[in-house]
Amino acid sequence: MVRIFFFSIWLAFHPVHVSILSIDYSPGKELFNVFIRVYFDDFLLDSGIKDEERKTLNFSGSNSFAKEVIMKYVNNRISIIVNNKHISAELSAFELSDNELRMNLLLNSVKKVNTITVKNLIMTSLYNDQANMTIVKVNDFEQGVKFTADETEKTFKIN
Repeated sequence: MVRIFFFSIWLAFHPVHVSILSIDYSPGKELFNVFIRVYFDDFLLDSGIKDEERKTLNFSGSNSFAKEVIMKYVNNRISIIVNNKHISAELSAFELSDNELRMNLLLNSVKKVNTITVKNLIMTSLYNDQANMTIVKVNDFEQGVKFTADETEKTFKIN
């Protein structure tokens, strides 16, 4: 019991370096719904936003500068290739609360998805212990993977 208590205390003070990326194909609309969650303080470090810019940033859902910063970050850190064709993302919504930045994006796609290559570089240059948890879902195919600073890319064969 004492070990569990001390381990819990240690975890509470130990920084967690993790992000979530979910890629979910909507066949009726022929697009991907993408969700990303990162800790905001890590996002600020990883995005290269200067201290003076941080003071003026307003991460509300209607701020165009924040949208621009987010899209630049996403396009620099995440690459999604469907059937050997790079697909660019469009930010549909974002929210900041409890030090978590949650982003929803849309990616136009093709009717039949055969392969998806995902490259996830979120915070891999900052932390050696970075874990980028990623889930890809296309029709009946669903697979999760943990990307790290050493392993940043994987191709998923759907059919």
